[in-house]
Amino acid sequence: MTTLIFGHQNPDTDAVTSAMSFAEYQKQLGNTDVEAVALGEVNAETAFALNYFKHATPRVIKTAANETDTVMLVDHNEFQQSVADIKDVTIAAVVDHHRIANFETAAPLFYRAEPIGSCNSVIYEMFQEKGFTISPQLAGLMASGMISDTLLLKSPTTTDVERKVLPELAKIAGIDLQEYGLAMLKAGTNLAAKSDMDIVEGDAKSFDMGGSSVRIGQVNVVDLNEVYERQAAIEATMKSEAEKNGYDSFLLIATNILDSDSTGFFYGKNEDKLEAAFNQKFDADHRIALPGVVSRKKQVVPPLQKAFEA
Repeated sequence: MTTLIFGHQNPDTDAVTSAMSFAEYQKQLGNTDVEAVALGEVNAETAFALNYFKHATPRVIKTAANETDTVMLVDHNEFQQSVADIKDVTIAAVVDHHRIANFETAAPLFYRAEPIGSCNSVIYEMFQEKGFTISPQLAGLMASGMISDTLLLKSPTTTDVERKVLPELAKIAGIDLQEYGLAMLKAGTNLAAKSDMDIVEGDAKSFDMGGSSVRIGQVNVVDLNEVYERQAAIEATMKSEAEKNGYDSFLLIATNILDSDSTGFFYGKNEDKLEAAFNQKFDADHRIALPGVVSRKKQVVPPLQKAFEA
């Protein structure tokens, strides 16, 4: 029976390519009956990378237990971010670079997590430790995941691992890191091609914070005015999604990848906690300025968690 390997719901480039790189790692270990799949359609940025390196788009699954009894997780561990029936399958392995929360298993498993810039960074180290081969195509996909999660080494989540590894992968892949990286990131910022739902839910994750269900989405742009022009429709979509899914709070972060600043849009309870977390106030247009904030994992979730649990 095939073991399915996947990243989180609403997969980003690191989640999709980490599943692919960890599947190849498993195959070189001798575990050949594995398949990298996704828990949602790939976004424009990921599609750009897959097309550039001529890799097929992964199959999308909604549930896993109907076709396997064993899965491996990459780029996440929290059950609310995973496949809908995660509790009905055995988790054989996890490779991640996020906090560990709402996670438990009945059986022992392989678990590796490091506080570094991307899940592909962890998997790259695992390849090196085993002396496994990274093909030019796989190198390009792994580099794409690192570029996405570190915003081409500009995010505060970037570590010395990515600063060392990205140029190495770029050389194997035969790409100019800056030229390719900027083109890939810009491919994901075409808001004209995105629906309001794509903007709100395209890269959203749920978190349990002090007993509250907090949904946090993020969208990359090159001009925040494009988001401001659609604010009313975006906020209406956030309200609809929150009411439909029982989110207590919904925060959308619009990040300008060129100047590394963000603006937050909010619906729900606990607006005061958001202001306390970032020491900022909502303006007359109901926007909250988040200067220098680009990382949900490092700059948004921790202060929000602290504010909600205060």
